[in-house]
This record gives sequence, C-alpha cells and structure tokens, in this order.
Amino acid sequence: MSERKVLNKYYPPDFDPSKIPRMKLAKNRQYTVRLMAPFNMRCKTCGEYIYKGKKFNARKEDVENETYLGIRIYRFYIKCTRCLQEISFKTDPQNTDYEIEAGATRNFMALKLAEEQARREEREAREEEANNPMKLLENRTQQSRNEIEMLESLEELRDLNRRQQTVDYSTMLEQYNPAETERERLDREEREDEAFVKSVNFKSKTEGSTRIVTEEIIEEVKEEDINPPAAKVAKPTSLSAGNNNSSTAPPIVKRKTPLVLVRPKVPPASSAAASTSSVAVAAPTSSATSKPAGLSLLAAYSDSSEDSN
Repeated sequence: MSERKVLNKYYPPDFDPSKIPRMKLAKNRQYTVRLMAPFNMRCKTCGEYIYKGKKFNARKEDVENETYLGIRIYRFYIKCTRCLQEISFKTDPQNTDYEIEAGATRNFMALKLAEEQARREEREAREEEANNPMKLLENRTQQSRNEIEMLESLEELRDLNRRQQTVDYSTMLEQYNPAETERERLDREEREDEAFVKSVNFKSKTEGSTRIVTEEIIEEVKEEDINPPAAKVAKPTSLSAGNNNSSTAPPIVKRKTPLVLVRPKVPPASSAAASTSSVAVAAPTSSATSKPAGLSLLAAYSDSSEDSN
C-alpha cells in the first residue's frame, strides 16, 4: 500500500505526456481568493459601513485591455455583509491604491485628498513656468531673496552662540601673559629639583660618631632566700675603665636603662682633649650606678622614725 502523501510519483516506461487530454478553460476566468477590504466604504443599497481590514471571499479577474506600464490591473468582487449586494473595485498601480467601481462609495479621506491637491498644484505650477518665462524669472528672484534671508538669519544665530559660549580663562591668560608657560615652569622646577638632589652629600652617619649601647638583663630573686646572692647585671661597655660596683643587689627585680654614649670624630691633634672628655662622660655614669637602692632608702627612713620616737 502506497503512502498517502508522496513527493515522487511513478511514471511507467511508456508514459507520453502529449496523450493527456487538456481542459479548455475560459480566457478571462475568475478565481476565488481571500482578501481584506483595502479601505473604508459604505454600501449604496443598505448603508452598511464596511471597515478597512474586514475579510472577504472575493472573486478575482483580469481587467481586459487595461494595463499601466505593462502591469496588469485586477478587479475584485465582494458582497455586502448585510444585504449581499455585490461591490466591485480594482487596483490602481499608478497611485499605488485601489479604485472603487460599483456597489459602494468610499468614505472621506482627508489625507488622500490633500495629497491629490498637492500633486495637482505642483503639476499646474510646472506647466505655468514652462509656458510663461516671466513667471519663471519671478520665481528664481524670490528663491534667491529667500536664500539671502536664510543666510543672514544663520549668521545672526552664529554670532549669538559665539557670545554665549563659555570663556576659556587658561587660554586667555596664556595668550596675553608674557611670562613663562605652564610647560616651561614645570621644566624649570624639574631642573631645580635635580640640581638640589645632586648637591646633597649622602654620607654614612657612623663615620662622624660612635654609639655604645649597653645591654639590659633582668633577674628575679625569690623572697624565700634569706641571703640572696648578688644579682648579676651586665656592666655597660664604655671607654672609661674602673667602673666596678661592689654593692650587693637588692632582692627585687632591677631594670637598667640602656646607656648610649656618642663620641664625635675628632682630629688626632686633639686626642688628649678627647680622652679627657671621655673620662668626663664616664664619670656621671659611675655616679649614676652607685646610687642607693630602694631597700637601703627604706632602712634609712625606718631609722629616722625610731630616733624621733
């Protein structure tokens, strides 16, 4: 059994297309087509309004002996939706529109009438210029006068815009200021900075002075010990000799501040003065280390209170 919808059909070997009988159709045959009303119309019989876009099953035929630049013109027949009166209209390729023929009247269309009137006036103006040379001269004179007026109004607008535009103060100052410009000023400042950097002598600070930093050691002493040993505290390393402290450390936590001694670099001729100054600097350090401790001050305070009693 063959398929219901096939694309390829079987032709027998002895098939002869010329033997197929041909139907004789009418020369101006009508076809049934589905279309929409191209414009608003009103039936002449019953006065029913038929609006643009309403769908109809229409009959289409060719208009005999009527073409426009080789383009065929077609005629359509529809029926009124109320009284079934036949309405006919045809195509108008010259105006890219449709033209009503019978059975109805086209509704008023202001835009279409205005376009037709404008085309009519333009056609009459061209005919008048072609037949009357004085009219052509007058029209050209009027056009030149209009162009001059337009140029003057345009120049006035340009002047007005030129007055209202913002003033660029930087450009104005550069134009009327005889001094150096911004770029020259920046170049000059850059050269001055480079000269200043080259003039600075970056030398090591250790060449001119000597720093001696003492070490800080903290030891804790328990209260249980009756005779606690002397706390070992690191002695500051200084240039002066003989800074030995034979006093015993109290049984508390003692913190020594670091000592910094700075010795300026001096010429060899004044070496004796340098040694004297170093001894003078070291002397206050020994006196500072030999200050009485906190417990000795407390004992002295208690003795004084007993004597007063």
